[in-house]
Amino acid sequence: MSSLARPRHNRVIAGVCAGLAKRFGLSPWTVRILFLLSCLLPGPQFLIYLALWLVLPQEP
Repeated sequence: MSSLARPRHNRVIAGVCAGLAKRFGLSPWTVRILFLLSCLLPGPQFLIYLALWLVLPQEP
């Protein structure tokens, strides 16, 4: 498995979903759809996304 980082390519907004997908061996679109579906549920999903955007480093 690769380390958790935001990719420079294959990203839509900040690369958080693409980075998570690469880390766990999933398709980036699968992670994006799961994130969008999770936003329909109550919870801090959007705030977690923003925090990951700030915390995760970009790939070199």
